[in-house]
Amino acid sequence: MRKIISLIAAVCILALSVQSFSARGIMSRKIDFKNPDFIKGMDISSIVALEKSGVKFYDDNGEEDIFKILADHGVNYIRVRVWNDPFDSDGNGYGGGNNDIGKACEIGRRAAKYGMKLLVDFHYSDFWADPGKQKAPKAWEGFSIDKKVEAVKSFTYNSLIEIKNAGADIGMVQVGNETTLGICGENEWENMARLFNAGASAVRELDEKILVAIHFTNPEKTDFIKSLADFLGDYKVDYDVFATSYYPYWHGSLDNLTEVLNYVSVKYGKYAMVAETSYANTLDDTDGHDNTVRVGSNDSGENLLWEFSVQGQADAVSAVMNAVNNVEDGRGLGVFYWEGAWITVGDTSGKDGGEFDETLENNKSLWESFGSGWAASYASEYDPDDAGKWYGGSAVDNQAFFDSKGKALPSLDVFKMVSEDVLRGDTNADGRLNIRDATVIEKYLVKLKDLDSRSLRAADFNGDGRVSVEDATVIQKTLAEVVSG
Repeated sequence: MRKIISLIAAVCILALSVQSFSARGIMSRKIDFKNPDFIKGMDISSIVALEKSGVKFYDDNGEEDIFKILADHGVNYIRVRVWNDPFDSDGNGYGGGNNDIGKACEIGRRAAKYGMKLLVDFHYSDFWADPGKQKAPKAWEGFSIDKKVEAVKSFTYNSLIEIKNAGADIGMVQVGNETTLGICGENEWENMARLFNAGASAVRELDEKILVAIHFTNPEKTDFIKSLADFLGDYKVDYDVFATSYYPYWHGSLDNLTEVLNYVSVKYGKYAMVAETSYANTLDDTDGHDNTVRVGSNDSGENLLWEFSVQGQADAVSAVMNAVNNVEDGRGLGVFYWEGAWITVGDTSGKDGGEFDETLENNKSLWESFGSGWAASYASEYDPDDAGKWYGGSAVDNQAFFDSKGKALPSLDVFKMVSEDVLRGDTNADGRLNIRDATVIEKYLVKLKDLDSRSLRAADFNGDGRVSVEDATVIQKTLAEVVSG
């Protein structure tokens, strides 16, 4: 009887540990998602340009397709931005990935290969559209609102057909990007509503199962964002998902984020999601171009609740997912991390003097040639006041889930960890703790066996954030105590 009681006690202790576990030094807690289809998404729009610049990606077993790495780590949705014509009159790309329809086709096809759906993010512009600028495409300059409505519907429909025929599994379409103050050169609400509905109409004609999202930002301006939801209702805009950007260094508290999204969900019965978020894992730069988050810039504030580390990055992602999951009635649809693979095309870390200058010059050449920086000098013809002055490399290489050499960071595991129940110690994944689990750890430590991310999390039996011989020893002692008890 004592043995049975001891065994029950041991099982209970293990069960209590299921909710908090470790992977390659990263701790995370499982989230009980109210929506079984919760999106754990990633925007990697710049990926084709990065690969053309020579960037490669690696997981624990060596070089691998970035899309497979993401899928293996729990990412289930890919987001890709689409610009109408991000090239100058000589065919030189504006940068930022040179994201035309062709890029979207390739990214969508590769995402579908590994079972990931695609969110198509139409900017209805030839380059970046955000709260500060919503410029119409070059080909639409001088169009009346009636002609823009026609153009938006036609461009949306034809683009989606092309992306779908390329093999993408389109699950959602974003009609505009961060359209808080306008879209496609229009800032009157009536005209904005017409353009939103034109894009939505194209999506409905293609496939009624595809979700339509409207994307705003600045959720910290609580009353204003709520008024935007009311505007969509008053003007009878056809959409399914109310989306916002949420960057902790700009956009207020997580409680406020949930409040804003709840307002839309409860009042209008819409899904709610975060279309963009990110967090720095370091304040260091790796490509010679200043980062958005760096020492003295966006590195402090009451809503920056996590340290700038790999663990802090994982904590931030988990927290934002939890905030969206707290939306009532399971209408919190999901979270997309913005440009989680936009690393350097040439590592400047630890270099100075002539070595640094040489690497930077090579980086600039790659940014210009392949569009792998946030903007190329060629963008000056379209956006002279911003890209034309500050063109250069990645401003978010320190917010990626890969190091400067392309190796996946442990923080990437969070996309899977938030959904997994992992019995601590169950290294061979047979659903129970036994001596074979200790043997698997021992083989792993002497490089006779590889472990996937789930098994690595389970292997950290003592919870110290690493897999060591002590984990095998503690498993053996635990089993011995159960038997002897």
